[in-house]
Amino acid sequence: MNLTQEHTLDWRTAARNGLLGGTIILYFGAIGMVSTFSVRNMVGTFLNLGQILSIMGAIAAGLITGRTFLKADQRAKVIQMGALSGLLAGLPPLILIIMGTLVPNSTMFVNINAELVEILTFGLGALVGSLALIVVSGLMGVLGAAFVLLGEKYRKALINALLWVLLLGLFSENAGTVLQKFLGTSAVRWLFQNKSLNPIAAIIIFALTFAFSLFGVGNKGKTKIQSLPSEKQKQLRLIYIVLGLVFALALPWMVGTFLSQVLFIVGLYVMMGMGLNIVVGFAGLLDLGYVAFFAFGAYTMGVLTSPGGFTGGILNFWLALPIAILVGVTFGIILGFPVLNMRGDYLAIVTLGFGEIIRVLAYSNWLAPIIGGAQGVLGIPTPSLFGFRLGKPEYMYYLVLLGSLVAAFIAARLRDSRLGRQWMAMREDEDVAETMGINLVQTKLLAFAIGAGFSAASGAIFASRLQNIFPNSFGILVSINVLSLIIVGGLGSLPGVVVGAAILVGMPELLREFAEYRLLMYGLLLIVMMLAKPEGFWPEETRKRELHAKEDWDNNDADAEVVGAAD
Repeated sequence: MNLTQEHTLDWRTAARNGLLGGTIILYFGAIGMVSTFSVRNMVGTFLNLGQILSIMGAIAAGLITGRTFLKADQRAKVIQMGALSGLLAGLPPLILIIMGTLVPNSTMFVNINAELVEILTFGLGALVGSLALIVVSGLMGVLGAAFVLLGEKYRKALINALLWVLLLGLFSENAGTVLQKFLGTSAVRWLFQNKSLNPIAAIIIFALTFAFSLFGVGNKGKTKIQSLPSEKQKQLRLIYIVLGLVFALALPWMVGTFLSQVLFIVGLYVMMGMGLNIVVGFAGLLDLGYVAFFAFGAYTMGVLTSPGGFTGGILNFWLALPIAILVGVTFGIILGFPVLNMRGDYLAIVTLGFGEIIRVLAYSNWLAPIIGGAQGVLGIPTPSLFGFRLGKPEYMYYLVLLGSLVAAFIAARLRDSRLGRQWMAMREDEDVAETMGINLVQTKLLAFAIGAGFSAASGAIFASRLQNIFPNSFGILVSINVLSLIIVGGLGSLPGVVVGAAILVGMPELLREFAEYRLLMYGLLLIVMMLAKPEGFWPEETRKRELHAKEDWDNNDADAEVVGAAD
């Protein structure tokens, strides 16, 4: 019997989780998130994003409580304690209802008002609505706890179905614009009503997605492919790559101008993510000043191509691009030399300082004659190819798509090379790597230089797209965003960079009305990821095995105990 089983859990565990979940919702309501998010309908007009946010605390409390009791082999108490967690999660938000009813126009708590009370009480009034909130919270706690009792196949199917419904409801306007070109106006008007998903359509989509995931249509196809001869697998892989490229090339004309601009921004972060993934994911060097190389690439492009700049625009985009990359690589090496003997937090602080120094220099009057100081570099020409200007977002998308594909190809080749194995050995243990004959100086400098080159290329494309660049575009938050997206996607994973950029860059661009809560959501997502899925959404296989090694070991021990007991 393990230690968890020896110490029997009691109601205090459920109470703690429930009150914590309710307190989080209390906080969300007090800062105005619930009211602000309620403007975005999800399914019909009766389910909006604010209401979903207000019950998430109860669901999370029931889920965490259920997992805790299930791991402690107290399966019979899972539903009971989940219900208790949910009920208690409904108590802290009652403070918002009381304050919003008694003091509806408080000058101190401006977000606690009649609108928030109506959302939390489902429009049923303070007394009846409060009881309804507690009952609904209890039911959500039961659902969260019941979720952990389902088999893994059913859990995945349920998650996929819910995600599809919620995402289509959340991005109904964008999805409607795209689908209108394929389904026609009438079908789209039926599918999306009142800027949300039609309830009947939501039920159909949920059922189809659930069935598709449950019966493992995709998994069966994958299994069949894996059973084919290696030559056939290569041919199928090539076909998939060609189809993927065709889809990527057609994408901007399918989604329109606005979404093409969003794709362009996501592509820029994919390029930077590929570079930082080499530095952090492959080599294990925590770089918080990565935005500096982005700035070097942008300013080099601006200075060399702008007619009103320091050089008078002596070069065009295609000639200035390799120079911008070379400048980034050079400064990557320059940064690498002082930090060769630093690791972990010390390396992070030094690189953070380096990035801030570059930002301050960009603002300074000292370099103003060259890079414009606070007034930046203006009049940067857009790229042109054979006399054709790539001014529209659809055209610039192709440029950043090409850059992302080249960055991904180089990163993949480096990962599988001797240098890539040296980076990974250094990431695991520098002392052991050096003992095995790896030149740490050369290996670290190559990681910094190559990563900086990717960032500089992204900065150069960024400058040519905006045509004007200013120092405030190169703050520390750019480095944080790039680091966050590779963590969320999966450290060391190339597909994870794309997934992370889509989640942390693409989705906020589509939800601009919630921009004031962007950093808060970043922090919450990182916390949830570290607790629930530390390997990321699309993890590298090696890292996934490392993080789940303890679970596999515990499972093997449990199996051995069962076998021993049977003997």
